[in-house]
Amino acid sequence: MQNKRELSKERVNILLPTLQNRFEKNMNRHEGLEWDKIQSRLEKHPEKLWSLNEMEETGGEPDVIGYDKETGKYIFCDCSPESPKGRRSVCYDSEALESRKEHKPRDSAMGMASGMGIALLTEEQYRALQRLGEFDTKTSSWIAAPPDIRKMGGALFGDRRYGQVFIYHNGAESYYAARGFRGILEV
Repeated sequence: MQNKRELSKERVNILLPTLQNRFEKNMNRHEGLEWDKIQSRLEKHPEKLWSLNEMEETGGEPDVIGYDKETGKYIFCDCSPESPKGRRSVCYDSEALESRKEHKPRDSAMGMASGMGIALLTEEQYRALQRLGEFDTKTSSWIAAPPDIRKMGGALFGDRRYGQVFIYHNGAESYYAARGFRGILEV
C-alpha cells in the first residue's frame, strides 16, 4: 500500500518537469540556483514532493524563491498570480471555523496548510515574495498572524493594490471568495 504522503512514480514524472519548466521560465526568482541540485534534494524527500503536488493541484504554481545557506534547504512558495483558486473562501484557522454558527466555510487556511504539509507565509515572507513580482492584484491571501493579534480574534491578510503591498486585519472567522492563502515549503 502506498504511503498517503508519497506520490506515485507516474505523478512524480509529471510534477518534476512541471516544476523544472516553471523554474527555468522564472530565473529572476532564484538567480544562481541550479535545477539539478534542487531535483536531487526533492527526490530524497518524497513527502515534500507530495506537498508540492498539493500546492500544484490547488492552483498555487509553486516555484523556488530562495535557498537557506544555514540549513541547506530550498524554499518553495506559491507563485500563482492570484491567491490559489483551490484555497479560497476559507477562514483563518480551526478556532475561527468552529466559532461560526452558520454559513461556515468548508475549511480554514491553517487547517488546509497543515494538511498539505506547508505553512502560511509570514508578513516578511509575503513582502519578500512581492519583491519578485506582482501577486494578489485582484485577490488577497491570509498570512500568519502574530499570537497577540490572533488572541484578540484577529488575523492578517495581504494584497497588492495601486502598486503597493498592503497588510490588513480582519476577524479570523471571516472568509471571502477572493481571499485564499499562499504556502511556503522548505526542502
